[in-house]
Amino acid sequence: MKHLIDKLTCTHSLSEKELLYLLEHITKEDQNYLIDKAHEVRMKAYGDKVFLRGLLEFTNYCKNDCIYCGIRASNKNASRYRLSLEEILSACADGYHLGYRTFVLQGGEDPFFTDDKIVEIISSIKSKYPDCAITLSIGEKSKQSYKKYYDAGADRYLLRHETASKDLYESLHPTMSFENRHQCLQDLKDIGYQIGAGFMVGLPNQTNEDFVNDLMFLKELEPHMIGIGPFIPHKDTALSGKTSGTLDKTILLLAIIRLLLPNALLPATTALGSIDPLGREQGLKAGANVVMPNLSPLYVREKYMLYDGKICTGDESAHCRKCIEGRINKAGFSLDFSRGDHCNWRRI
Repeated sequence: MKHLIDKLTCTHSLSEKELLYLLEHITKEDQNYLIDKAHEVRMKAYGDKVFLRGLLEFTNYCKNDCIYCGIRASNKNASRYRLSLEEILSACADGYHLGYRTFVLQGGEDPFFTDDKIVEIISSIKSKYPDCAITLSIGEKSKQSYKKYYDAGADRYLLRHETASKDLYESLHPTMSFENRHQCLQDLKDIGYQIGAGFMVGLPNQTNEDFVNDLMFLKELEPHMIGIGPFIPHKDTALSGKTSGTLDKTILLLAIIRLLLPNALLPATTALGSIDPLGREQGLKAGANVVMPNLSPLYVREKYMLYDGKICTGDESAHCRKCIEGRINKAGFSLDFSRGDHCNWRRI
């Protein structure tokens, strides 16, 4: 097993058969060795820096009906909201004052926010804060729409592929197309964005073979950012009562991804912190180098509930910022206040 881990560390590649063997047979001792190697690779690529992103969840309306998601279209218990341009800019102003130089605009696939509205939001933020990066996470759009956002100043786009196994994808996303998801990621990459993909860990019926598919897909796509986190059920979905994904398996896969793609930007996600009080810290020690504290207004925090038990819904932005810095420093890392671009990316 250590030979396989050393091979992965040196070559940043394993075959499907080797990855499956690693996932099926790794011991706790081997996993600790793997995590140490992932930490070494991360330190070589980015040092002890942890990049800060300010997350703005600006709409919880969504036209899709993904069966695991708390803001799915058919959830009649969701309390819906949309932030105005003024509210978004106010949150950015708070974030800028707190040191954020990346703003992540995340929302459901909300038809209310037309291309013109999204372009206005991007342009307004960029005109006030030209030294900041803008990341969008608003789902599947046409290539023409993605190009408009990029031309307006958006730098990054997060679009988790969710799973690289077609049957599993279609069981989770009854109104969506597996092929279109992949096409969107390719369109974003062709335009010039820093792109982000990723998947959930511990979904019902998910297997190690599915994880191998994900890892091989990520290796081929080479996204600049990769977000993975444990599946956590929501009470108002068809998967209510299902078992959550585990911290241990998520950390294992995070470390493997760091070794497969040594220059990737990897978040220690809120979901990690939601299943374990020290989940984000463990993620950082396994190769993650990004955190995304919430800048959304307090009155909407509990309404953007993709899963149950989400942390930090009642924290003021300043408190959240101070808390995360303390946690990062205590874990042995330092906060980086730059835009935190991928080391090999330049705007076209």
